[in-house]
Formats: sequence, C-alpha cells, structure tokens
Amino acid sequence: MSVMVVRKKVTRKWEKLPGRNTFCCDGRVMMARQKGIFYLTLFLILGTCTLFFAFECRYLAVQLSPAIPVFAAVLFLFSMATLLRTSFSDPGVIPRALPDEAAFIEMEIEATNGTVPQGQRPPPRIKNFQINNQIVKLKYCYTCKIFRPPRASHCSICDNCVERFDHHCPWVGNCVGKRNYRYFYLFILSLSLLTIYVFTFNIVYVALKSLKIGFLETLKETPGTVLEVLICFFTLWSVVGLTGFHTFLVALNQTTNEDIKGSWTGKNRVQNPYSHGNILKNCCEVLCGPLPPSVLDRRGILPLEESGTRPSSTQEASSSPFPQSPVVPTEPLSSNELPLKACAPEEMQSSVLAQQGPESPETPQEASGAEK
Repeated sequence: MSVMVVRKKVTRKWEKLPGRNTFCCDGRVMMARQKGIFYLTLFLILGTCTLFFAFECRYLAVQLSPAIPVFAAVLFLFSMATLLRTSFSDPGVIPRALPDEAAFIEMEIEATNGTVPQGQRPPPRIKNFQINNQIVKLKYCYTCKIFRPPRASHCSICDNCVERFDHHCPWVGNCVGKRNYRYFYLFILSLSLLTIYVFTFNIVYVALKSLKIGFLETLKETPGTVLEVLICFFTLWSVVGLTGFHTFLVALNQTTNEDIKGSWTGKNRVQNPYSHGNILKNCCEVLCGPLPPSVLDRRGILPLEESGTRPSSTQEASSSPFPQSPVVPTEPLSSNELPLKACAPEEMQSSVLAQQGPESPETPQEASGAEK
C-alpha cells in the first residue's frame, strides 16, 4: 500500500511585504526596483579594472614592481564586496503597522487632538521625544501608519520608512540607512582609492611607453589605456568629492537627509543631539558601532490565513481527525430552509416533530372511515 505525501506550498513573508522592492534568492537579497544605474556601476568598475589587469598590470609588474597588480586586486575585491553588501542588504526598513495597531494609533490621536470641526485642517500628528536634553519631533507616516523613530524618513522611491535614513542612491540600487551606511562609506572610499590608483598608473604606463616609441605611437597602440584614462578622469572628481562630503558627515554624526533639510543648522540653530562633540567618537559610532539585526524577518513563514491560500476540501477532510459538518450556505436562508445540524436520530425526530406540532388522536369514526 503506497502512501502519497502532499507538500503544501510555503509562503514567505518577503512575498507579501508592501513597498517597491525586489527580492532574490528566496528573500535573502533585497534591492530597489530601479536597478539600471546599478548595472552601469558594475559595468564601469568591472570593465575598467579588466582592461587594467589585462594590459597595463603585466607591463608595470615587469618594469616597476610585482606589488602593483596585487594592491590593485585588493582594492578591486574590497570595492566589489562593499558594493554588493550595500546593494543586497536591508537598509533598515521599518515594518508597517498592522490593521489593529493602526486603528489603535488612530484612536490615540483622536483622543489627544479631539474631534476636528468639518472644514478645518487637523493639527499635525507629531510626538515630542527628548534625546540628550534636546526635544526631537517624531512625525507620523500616513503610508506606514506609524510614528517614525528619530532620524527615520520615508523613501518615496522604495515606499518604505527607513531607520536613520541617509538617502536613496541609484548607483548602488538601494536606500542607504542604518544597516548599510558603513558599507556604503567604505565602498565610496575604496572606489576613490581604486580610481586614483588606476588613473595614476595608467599615466605612468603611457609615460614609460612614450620614452621608447613616442607619445603618439603609444596612444595608437593602447586605445584601451586611453579609454581607462577618460573614464577615471571624469569619475574621479565626483567619487572623491562624494567621499569627502560623507567623511564630513561622519565626523559630525549627521545624515545627508538632515544636512539637506538643515535640521541642525541654518534657521533652526538647534544643536545636533546625536553628536558626541568628538570626531573620533562620532566616527566610531557610525562606522564601528553594533549593527542592529533586520526587523523584517523576510524569510519567515506566513500562516495560511495571512498568505491568502487555504487547503482544498479534500485535503481538509483527509487532514482533520473529526467528522466534517455540513457546509453552511453563504446566502441568508429563511427559517424553513435552515439546515439541520448533525445529531443523533432521536434528536432529529424530536426536532422534526416539534416543527410539525403535536398530532391529535384519531377518533373511532375517523379510523373506520379510513379503513373503508
């Protein structure tokens, strides 16, 4: 006797998560939907370094030192590792409120603000929170139905609230937040060093070749080197400038979002409550502090009710150890059409007799007439 095992489809939580994100590898990889510029970043880094390793590195290793391609390979691998870590990780997305939680928050807001007359604008939904003797406002997100934590903001591209939101970077194809900012900073720092390194040794390569065959002949024989120099020249200023800007932000323990809005400078003139007043302490907190775990639980399993799938009636009947009750119709029925519950025969007979009413005893005349 063979036994057939029926496997039910498992629904992971990442399949039902709101927002505009894409997931790969069964929820292990999380990115934004707009990934075109991220592919361009990969193409520029891989293409430039491939040309450098294929042509210039062999010549420079023989003429100058074999350590040149080794150090270039270390910078390249480190840049690619930090790029993929930034792009494929959860930046610190905050889960949206459940319907019961959202209803409870709405009740709290109505109890605090009271009823607003029709035609008047309701007061802003803000909570005051104190950090280091400084009042910080917690704003309400109408999309996620939550009061955002301090320094969190809602990304309009990914449609999620991100903790310690810095900015959305299309070059890495993801938001930059609390959980991947350090990897983003290490990526642009290592990419700046790699760009300077490749650009410098390309110039050295052209100079060494020009001493032997001339400058014009060198340009004709090495078109790949000319292409590398052009790419590195135009990307050098933007990458190095971006690295300097984020080094300034790390030293102040500030985010790009706060700098653009002028949260701690400009008209407000409010002191930054997150800064320790020491550059070293700020750098240690941002780059070396403990990394919080993801709160999304992307690979968690959803119950059948939440996933929207229910087993068929045959599977329910085979899996349930109890006898199945009759199916109750969805449309409202009249009192004469109500279904009977499964019960004992005596109870069924008594219920039927109760609906028909007590029978009157037959008289002798009615009995004789019936016999005739």
